Amino acid sequence: MTETRLSSLAADLGAALYARNWKLVTAESCTGGWISVAVTDVAGSSDWFDRGFVTYSDAAKAQMLGVSTALLETHGAVSEPVVRAMAEGALQRSDARVAVAVSGVAGPGGGSADKPVGLVWIAWSVDARTWARSFRLPGDRHDVRLQSVKHALWGLLERVADA
Repeated sequence: MTETRLSSLAADLGAALYARNWKLVTAESCTGGWISVAVTDVAGSSDWFDRGFVTYSDAAKAQMLGVSTALLETHGAVSEPVVRAMAEGALQRSDARVAVAVSGVAGPGGGSADKPVGLVWIAWSVDARTWARSFRLPGDRHDVRLQSVKHALWGLLERVADA
């Protein structure tokens, strides 16, 4: 996926959020703020983007998003329960109605047998409903991160359109 395609996805998302007068918040780990960059590259995004949290460390996830340390210790940062808590915590700490959260193993190191390089969890929250999905993404660090941003934006678009 090219950067141009990301711009198009972000613009489509912005139009959908703007039409509903909704705001977006992001909670990012392995993407390091790339989702926030993609959406704020869209002119007028201040009308529909509230804020972004880059919570790369477990401590940041706990301090900034309220993810419980017990949840992090039990499941690890790259897990469904943690990414759900990240999305829900971001909503609670913002003026947004829609959230996306991402945590994964972008590589090249850091993977394990149960959490290999390329494993990414994404959660989307709209109002009181949260969805989460894992992806096993191929490629190098850049590829995994870029695909994560793409999946995050696609998921947001689908859920906003269905809301």
